[in-house]
Amino acid sequence: MKNETILLVDDEKGLLKLVETILQKEGFQHIVLTMTAAEALTQISRRQFDVIILDVMLPDMDGFELCREIRKTTTTPILFLTARSSDFDKLTGLALGGDDYITKPFNPLEVVARIQVQLRRQRMNRNQNETSVGRVFDYGAICINKDEGRITRNGTEVACTSKEFELLAFLCENPNRVFTVQQLYERVWGPFCNGDDKTVVIHISRLRKKLENDPKQPDIIVNLRGIGYKFIPPSMEGER
Repeated sequence: MKNETILLVDDEKGLLKLVETILQKEGFQHIVLTMTAAEALTQISRRQFDVIILDVMLPDMDGFELCREIRKTTTTPILFLTARSSDFDKLTGLALGGDDYITKPFNPLEVVARIQVQLRRQRMNRNQNETSVGRVFDYGAICINKDEGRITRNGTEVACTSKEFELLAFLCENPNRVFTVQQLYERVWGPFCNGDDKTVVIHISRLRKKLENDPKQPDIIVNLRGIGYKFIPPSMEGER
């Protein structure tokens, strides 16, 4: 029996029951079903979830807006499961804080696999936190504390998603080293995830907006045209 708690948000009762049955067969027993954004927000205010599965088309609030609201209070991985399949919708979902995007009709086993990926990464991060010492990158204006899962800029905590944090932490561990978009995707999302280069670009854009003085002229997460990205610690900007 798996102890993780999963929140399913969809206005199709039949689909909710289908996904619930699939997850139960895989050993998940703590599954909460909601059919509206209001119900979902109430549940999130009451307990901590390990994964949130979210539809875009809900009766009382657009799923993208709901994702934005959820991100104000938690970094729990969010997987969109929706019939909205355009590239624009996918990019919107990821840009607002989604960690994955699955379109309907879907393969039930794929949904389970995507959930397992998110849970496995969470377990790995917890294990690393328990065994690591002094994993703090302090660059004055910007500080990344891996042990506490916190990013601060000029002393103010920066809200970020789990994937944004993982991406920045990885870059901090490899300062001034250039990575291609594909390398970053494999290191942070994993080699078996079903995504594309746009996922990395979107997350870097979001980090720039939160960390750079001028996101359009970045000094910290720098793009080398045709090659990839590298992280330049603020205290080392002169070494570019």
